[in-house]
Amino acid sequence: MGNYFERKISGLILPFALVLLMISTVALAAEKVTITGQMKKWHRVTLTFEGPNTSEDAAPNPFLCYRLDVTFTNGETACAVPGFYAADGSAANTSAAEGNKWRVHFTPDKTGTWTYKASFRKGENVAIDDNAYAGGPAAFDGAQGTFKIGPTDKTGRDLRGKGMLGYVGQHYLQFAETGQYFIKGGADSPENFLAYFEFDGTFDTEGRKREGENDSDRKFIHHYEPHAQDWQAGDPVWKNGKGKTSSGH
Repeated sequence: MGNYFERKISGLILPFALVLLMISTVALAAEKVTITGQMKKWHRVTLTFEGPNTSEDAAPNPFLCYRLDVTFTNGETACAVPGFYAADGSAANTSAAEGNKWRVHFTPDKTGTWTYKASFRKGENVAIDDNAYAGGPAAFDGAQGTFKIGPTDKTGRDLRGKGMLGYVGQHYLQFAETGQYFIKGGADSPENFLAYFEFDGTFDTEGRKREGENDSDRKFIHHYEPHAQDWQAGDPVWKNGKGKTSSGH
């Protein structure tokens, strides 16, 4: 009888241990992700994972030799979104070039509960490899969880109340939420709109490479002084006031 019960108990211990291991693994994965943003339809939701600590100029290259994809699912809706290396997670304010944050932005098009699952792979040139199993799993690969999304509360000129723009076979793009059409105007000028002098690493390609960085005398680096008066409290800024143009200092 003793041997019988010992065998029964031994047979129960292994499955129970496996269950505990699975639970602890899921809990560990959940601890490695931070979800931020307004949890509403058509608003941006950001998932930030803690992964390998690296830097922009490291070897292996974090932009080429790592690949983050997160699949978001709600009922029959599924969407795979590529992620990116985000240094310390606040590089706009810190100018950090290293850190362990890996990030993905997602715009939910449905209310209710969304499930996410991360695929994080490491390998030579894996970021440009179409094979889903290229490279090998790394760090938080397989991390998953859920979050809930409510309806948008935006109206008027805030485009989040209108939904995402999409092509519907007509001349103009259509807002998914309201069904209104977006009538585009303007000449798409200036073409180098983002060549703004307060962005890190911005330099004039006509000058000597990198020596023209943030140089106010370079003709293709923008300051947008006429728009300084348009800035209002609450508008986005970074690094203690950057983004208001030169008169904002």
